[in-house]
Amino acid sequence: MQASAAMNPGADPAEDVLLQHPWLPVTIAGCQLLAKSWFGETAYRVLLTDLQCVWEERMDAAAIERRAQELNRRLRASGEAFFSHLREVAQPCLSDGGRTGDQVQISVSRQEDGNLALRLKSDLAGLPFYWEFHCSPAPVALVCGQLVRPLLAMSRLLQRQVEHLGDLLVRKDEEIQDYQENGATLSRERLQTDVFDRQPHTEAFIHKTLPLLWSEPSDAHGFNADLQQLYAAVVAHRSAQKRKRPEETGAEQNQPSPEPPAQASPPDVGGDPTRDDRNKNPAEKLQRSDARKPSGPAAQTKQSANATPRPVERPAPKPKKKKVGLFS
Repeated sequence: MQASAAMNPGADPAEDVLLQHPWLPVTIAGCQLLAKSWFGETAYRVLLTDLQCVWEERMDAAAIERRAQELNRRLRASGEAFFSHLREVAQPCLSDGGRTGDQVQISVSRQEDGNLALRLKSDLAGLPFYWEFHCSPAPVALVCGQLVRPLLAMSRLLQRQVEHLGDLLVRKDEEIQDYQENGATLSRERLQTDVFDRQPHTEAFIHKTLPLLWSEPSDAHGFNADLQQLYAAVVAHRSAQKRKRPEETGAEQNQPSPEPPAQASPPDVGGDPTRDDRNKNPAEKLQRSDARKPSGPAAQTKQSANATPRPVERPAPKPKKKKVGLFS
């Protein structure tokens, strides 16, 4: 995570940490919500949604100490002590189904300006401790990153799983049919099943399940354990891909660039003739050497006398064809 933040200076480390946490169903004062929370050493971030709006709040050490002193004038403690107690009592309320201790009270209310307020009361050193979460509507980019894109990825993954299971059922039916055609019989009639037909089965399942889904608000608003695990797997894979891409880009940039091909230097005009011969290509040298040689019948006679006789080249023998037979 630190390497990713270093490569992308504009990235918020808390944003990536919060993304790793799945949405958890909580019930606060009878209000059903989905919650995400992250409590660090001296800071926290909270995301809440009722599937109609998404609210968020982020606080650093200075803001936490300032609000704690405003709400608890009778208490004299350091900012670390305030935050340690807040994390101890607030984290279970936002992660464990909204569970609160015996000495913890929490309420939720919507403000006229669209904000959401959570008021918490507990005991600290024998004195009442008050805290308020002031959550404002989250920007669209945050909602897409934390909720919409992971949900779309989860739906695509589940759809591919359904298609894979449908193909497996079709193959199972073909296997059963093969057994029956070869004389196999079913020993117990209650195990008999109909042949799987994808399209009618999908339509019947949707027609039967949708009314049950909308009639149970708790299931419609919450993630069960399987969906939480699937959400965590999806965002973990996406984060790994995002970290891998900058590393690959940096590796490509660090590779040495190929050297340009060497270019021949222009010949010197009026220079040394031997240097000119070195700079000329072999074809030009051959032309110059031919020009210097004597021509005529005398030259041809001299060349023929000095030439050594070459042996006559014989054609290579053709390979014999092998006879193809049963015993060859």
